[in-house]
Amino acid sequence: MRTQLIIRRAHPDEYQEIGQLMVQVYSNLDGFPKPDERPRYYKLLANVGDLTAKPQAELLAAVSTEGIILGAVVYFGDMQYYGSGGTATKEKNAGGFRLLAVNPEARGQGVGKLLINACIDKARETKREQVVIHTTKAMQTAWKMYEKLGFERSDDLDFEQEGLEVFGFRLELS
Repeated sequence: MRTQLIIRRAHPDEYQEIGQLMVQVYSNLDGFPKPDERPRYYKLLANVGDLTAKPQAELLAAVSTEGIILGAVVYFGDMQYYGSGGTATKEKNAGGFRLLAVNPEARGQGVGKLLINACIDKARETKREQVVIHTTKAMQTAWKMYEKLGFERSDDLDFEQEGLEVFGFRLELS
């Protein structure tokens, strides 16, 4: 049975819990660097709420009717604040999202898809021409979901960060 939930902007008093969820999710990905290997990255995850200080950045949360945080993602309405390596921050008239995480107990219930669709909707509402994202080979579930939602690989967005290959995707909005 699917849990009823809403997608909304996270409240500041939820930032720490969301950061803990992100650290838990990313540190348990097979093939993804662990906290001791990428301490700066995991600090970013733990302090994900800090990203909301950037212009046009929103931390979106998937919250059950009981108030349980089931997942979260950061949407960027202006790519110059996206904060990745490579060329993504130079993309014009594009939105993007990063740091998608779903509570392991809520997987398979469509939480990730709803969060992604909320980001796509935000991009459309602000007349963006595309949505730009990145993923890694360790994130196969997300990779497959992005492709199912119409995102296409975009080699020009790829980059390598501290030996980790990061792959770019685009969704053209029409």
